[in-house]
Amino acid sequence: MAGRHTRLMPDANVDADVCLIVEGAYPFVVGGVANWVQDLIVGLPDISFAVVAIKADGREMPWRLQPPPNVLFVTEVSLAPEIGIAARPRSRSEIEAIAALLIRFLVDGGEEPLIELVAVLSRARPAWTASEVLSHPTTFRAITDYAARDLPEASFHLIFWAVRTLLGGLLAALLAPLPRAHSYHTISTGFAGLIAARASIERGRPSVITEHGIYLLERQIEIMMADWIGQHEEAMLTLDGAVPGIRDLWRRAFENYARACYDRCDPIVALYAANNQVQRRLGAAPERVRSIPNGIDVARFDMVAAKRDPDRPTIALIGRVVPIKDVQTFIRAAGIVHLDHPQAQFRILGPTDEDGEYFEECRALVDALKLGGVVHFEGRVRVDDWLPVIDVVVLTSLSEAQPLVILEAGACGIPSVAPDVGSCRELLEGPAGEDAPGGLVTPLVDAEATAAAIGELLADPALRERLGANLRRRVRRDYDQSMVLARYRAIYEGAMLSGS
Repeated sequence: MAGRHTRLMPDANVDADVCLIVEGAYPFVVGGVANWVQDLIVGLPDISFAVVAIKADGREMPWRLQPPPNVLFVTEVSLAPEIGIAARPRSRSEIEAIAALLIRFLVDGGEEPLIELVAVLSRARPAWTASEVLSHPTTFRAITDYAARDLPEASFHLIFWAVRTLLGGLLAALLAPLPRAHSYHTISTGFAGLIAARASIERGRPSVITEHGIYLLERQIEIMMADWIGQHEEAMLTLDGAVPGIRDLWRRAFENYARACYDRCDPIVALYAANNQVQRRLGAAPERVRSIPNGIDVARFDMVAAKRDPDRPTIALIGRVVPIKDVQTFIRAAGIVHLDHPQAQFRILGPTDEDGEYFEECRALVDALKLGGVVHFEGRVRVDDWLPVIDVVVLTSLSEAQPLVILEAGACGIPSVAPDVGSCRELLEGPAGEDAPGGLVTPLVDAEATAAAIGELLADPALRERLGANLRRRVRRDYDQSMVLARYRAIYEGAMLSGS
C-alpha cells in the first residue's frame, strides 16, 4: 500500500513479545529517543520486538540505525493519506457512522467514540483507506455541519483543511497495519499513542507508554506559535474572546489523543517525577503513573582516566549548535568568566551543521565579544575522548528531558552547571532535592548566573572535586542502565502475563 510498507517482513504465525510504536524517530534518525529505543532492544536480547515507525508521508526514508536480530519486523506508517485510490461501493450507514464518530472524537474526545470507531473500521470489508474516508461526500457534510454548529464565524476554508489534516493522522493511526504482539509500548502520546490505544481496544492486549518529554505540551507550544494555523479575524474582534478559533480545534484534538492514550495504557512512565505530575494534570490516572529514568552503561566509564590541566581548565557545552540549546547564553557566560579566569578554555562539542544560520550567529557573537582564543567550536566529536580533560560541563538549554551528558559527565566525576529545566535539578540534587549536590542549578537564559556558577567552581577545586564525586555516586546508584533494563523487563513480563 502506498506510503505504508514493511521492510522486515513478519512471520504470520509469530507474535512479537513487544511492539514498540515510535513517531518521527527510530530507525530514521540517530540520537535521542531513537538511540534509547535501540539501547532498549539491544539490552533485552531475549525479548522479541516489532516496531511501528511513524513518519510524515510516504516518501522513502533511509534507516540510520540498523535493528538488531531480535526485531522481527519494522512497519512504516505514513500520516499522509494515500493518493489516487479509487472509491469502492460502501454502505451509506457505515460511512455515516464513521464520519460522525471521527468528528465526535476529534472535538469531544472520550473512550466511547474511539471504541466504536475501532469496531466499525476493523470489521469493514474491504478495509477502508484514509483517502476514501476523507474524500467521501458524507465526510464533507460532517465537516460542514460541524463548522456551522461550532465555528459559525470562522473561515470554512481554514476549518476544512484543519479538520482534514487532523483526521488524516487519526485515520492513519486507526487503519495502519497493526503488528501482532503480546503487548504494545508507545514512546509518546499523539499518533503513536493512538495506535497503542487502538491496539489495547482491538487486540485486547496491554499497552504501555514511556514519555521522554510531554508530547502534548510540545504540540501545544507549536500550535500557539505556528503562523500557518489561521485564526479567524472575527474572534480577534470580540471583547470576551469566547468564539473558539482554529488553534483551539488543534489544541483540543491533541488533548483528546493524549487522553485516549493515557486511558488505555498502564503503566504510564515518565523519565522523572516532575513529568509524572504533568501527566496526572493532563488526565493520567495517578495509580498508573511511575518514573523510570534513562540509564547509561556506567562500567563504560570506569577506565576513563582524568587528564585535566589545572592551569588551563576546560568548560564544555556538549550538544548541537541549535537555538534550543541556547549556545549564545553559554558564549556570553564565557565572556564574563574570562574576565576573572583568563586561563579557562570553553569548548562547544557538537555538530554545527544542523542550523547554519544559528551557527553563524554564534560565531559572530564570539567575534563581537573578542573570544576567538577562548571559545572553540569543535564540531562532531567522540565525547569519550573529551571527558578526561573536562573540568565542568555546562548546559544552557531552553528545554531538556533527561540529558545524558550530565549522567556521562557524572560517571567520570565531572560536576555540571545546568538550567532548571526538565530533570536537570533532579539529576544534580536528587529526586527530593535532598541528596548531596552534584552541580549547580541556574535560572533559564541567564548568562550572569551561569557565569557565576562556573566561576564558583573554577575558584574552588575542592568544591569541584566534591560535587563531581557526589554526582558519580548518584549516577552509579540510580542511573545504571542494567537497573533501567531490569525495570522494563519486569513491565514487559507483567504485561505479557496479564495479556495471555
